[in-house]
Amino acid sequence: MTTVVERPVVSDVRPGSSAAAVAALALFETRRLLTRLPVVIAFLVYLGWTVWRGGTDWDGYPALQDVDRATQGAPMLVGLAVLLSVNHAALRSRRHGTEPHFAVLVLPPWRRTVAHALSVVAAALVTAVCVAAQFGREALRPGAIGHGSVAELLVGPLTVLLSGLVGLLMAGLVRSAVAAPLTVVFFLFLSLFSTGTSDGWSRWLMPVVVEPTANTLPSDLLGRPAAWHALYLAGLALCAGLLAVLAAGGRKPVVLAGVAGAVAMTLVGGVAQTGGDSPELVRARERATVNPDQVQTCVRRDGSTYCAFTEWGPRVADWAGVVDRVRSLAGGGAHEQKVVVRQRIEARYGLSGDGALTPLERPHEVTVGTRWGGNRVPEFSAAVAGVLVAGNEKASTSMCDGRMVTVMWLALGWESDPVAALRRVRLEDSVTGSSLVLQPTDGMYMTDAQTEVLRELLDRPRGEVTARVKSHWAELTEPKVTAARAAALLGVKAPEGDDKCLD
Repeated sequence: MTTVVERPVVSDVRPGSSAAAVAALALFETRRLLTRLPVVIAFLVYLGWTVWRGGTDWDGYPALQDVDRATQGAPMLVGLAVLLSVNHAALRSRRHGTEPHFAVLVLPPWRRTVAHALSVVAAALVTAVCVAAQFGREALRPGAIGHGSVAELLVGPLTVLLSGLVGLLMAGLVRSAVAAPLTVVFFLFLSLFSTGTSDGWSRWLMPVVVEPTANTLPSDLLGRPAAWHALYLAGLALCAGLLAVLAAGGRKPVVLAGVAGAVAMTLVGGVAQTGGDSPELVRARERATVNPDQVQTCVRRDGSTYCAFTEWGPRVADWAGVVDRVRSLAGGGAHEQKVVVRQRIEARYGLSGDGALTPLERPHEVTVGTRWGGNRVPEFSAAVAGVLVAGNEKASTSMCDGRMVTVMWLALGWESDPVAALRRVRLEDSVTGSSLVLQPTDGMYMTDAQTEVLRELLDRPRGEVTARVKSHWAELTEPKVTAARAAALLGVKAPEGDDKCLD
């Protein structure tokens, strides 16, 4: 007979074996997570959207204090995919009925939870690489200006980290595969609801805080508590991860201390980020809006003066190039007229609202904004041309006669595709009929007849029209000149459309 002696199985657990097992499992779960179909699709959509939209928001002239915020929205899609995938992976053993078999392993449930949490950290790091590449591409553009914020750039990766750890916590609290999809639907609804909240401290409780305007301000006037918000998100993520470990049975003193520290981080960041604008910031915004000359640097180029906020110093060459091209088409004294280009902003409301800039009344002073490229170029060109013809911005915006033909020829005649520039500078994107011409301050109105004459001029050789404009400059810039008279002076057929301005 054979005697079977039963002895308890003693696991061969050497010092460090648990940590090595956690690392091995974390590596396995990371590989599984990053190759899950929802995560792969989310990253592909994220990268595709980023590449497709790259540079279009700023027309090749990005302000980096806007670019850093533009990296925050797309990672939310990745975060939702990671939430679903991590929750699904954490429930794998329960779903397949293999949980009892894990009792023979050296890893208790809370250590397996740590391994899942480390896989989420890896997904957040991959997102950080994508964010850095997106920001770096814009920062390396020749037209980039301003300064980005590291805290703003951290929001995207922290959102992914928070989402994944929330999915892990849900797996420990709610043992159902339906809970995570329902949470995703809830987050999407909450995100849509929060987009209508433009003001108030409550919007800073969301992972991504979207500003209601596309206003570009100097980086020191933004007033966004980006560092406190990053601390708040990091605290929330740590809370979710450590609570997931606690729910899995990891009631160790270090875990309990970590939960206390994470709660403290969340409270400190959450309270500090809702403090509002400081009195110093309010005064700085007021000064930059009302008295920009006190905080700007002015340089002279070819006799003209260009005053800009410090971060926009590299833009001066672009502005000067437009001024020179507009003056080259003008006649009389306007051909050599020196102008003052003043950068102006409405910063008193921060990024929470836009404010219109009133036209300047000082002679030969032109307003330029903080955005450049695309439509902003012909808009600035129209403002320069209006000042050269009318004398100041206030007079140019109230102009209601055939001088608009001369103004728009100066503004667009130097363009390689002046008809396309005309479309971009008009409110309705039209090249026929009457319309409002946009510029940094109030717009200028073009009648149907004036548009007809201008289109005839833009279809003719530039040298021929320029010669006629210069030879008849005094008559073309005479107040009350009609579009028909301007057409006769410039050698084009009389317009048939209405030449009556708006009342």
